[in-house]
Amino acid sequence: MIVYPNAKINLGLNILRKREDGYHDISSVFYPVKECVDVLEIVKSDNFEFTKSGIEIPNGENICEKAWNLLHTDFGIGNVKIHLHKQIAIGAGLGGGSADASFTLKVLDDLFDLNLSVTELEKYALRLGADCPFFIDNTPKLVEGIGEKMTSIDLDLSEYNIRLINPGIHVSTKEAYSDLVLKTPVLSVEKIIELPIIEWKGKLKNDFEESIFEKHLQLEGIKDELYKEGSIYVSMTGSGSVIFSIKYL
Repeated sequence: MIVYPNAKINLGLNILRKREDGYHDISSVFYPVKECVDVLEIVKSDNFEFTKSGIEIPNGENICEKAWNLLHTDFGIGNVKIHLHKQIAIGAGLGGGSADASFTLKVLDDLFDLNLSVTELEKYALRLGADCPFFIDNTPKLVEGIGEKMTSIDLDLSEYNIRLINPGIHVSTKEAYSDLVLKTPVLSVEKIIELPIIEWKGKLKNDFEESIFEKHLQLEGIKDELYKEGSIYVSMTGSGSVIFSIKYL
């Protein structure tokens, strides 16, 4: 079975507080970008095997392997061959690894007739990473908590062009959080997203931008240039470093 795990962008990203468990509570709207994908093939096999191609992935147990291990442990599913062709930039805020994990869960559910509900799959996905549950349903969501609290929202950007600019800068999540200054948002992401897109500029903010732009000045330059070119809304996604723009078709 071949599937195409897609990227996501963050429409606003407020880091609200640090929790006692070391994680942070967030508020953001995740929006799937289905034109930017990896390629994932999984077939039943006598022996387990994971292979990869495309963008170089760090060595070690891949998140797709971890997804198989979860279901193998709980349901005794058989061995598979997994091949991941990586095309979504790594360490760029696009959630590619999270998508790969969740799509692996969904394919394994189909291959082995587990008949897991969306809720059950989301619980397994959360064990693999905070962003993973979003990619189970893979529709626009208001995401809160550490990523486990999701509310469907009515948002359709198909009438716009979403452009992704990858400056090739790797920003680790640890680095992004270490320099972050927590601020209370004036307006919630949930309220801003209800406004016309033309009003998002200056209101819908990614809290990581301030500190990351200070370290990587070219990112702010990219954002300014996209606005000069006529974009309606421009932002960094996730903890960076990809910048996206929304523009009329």
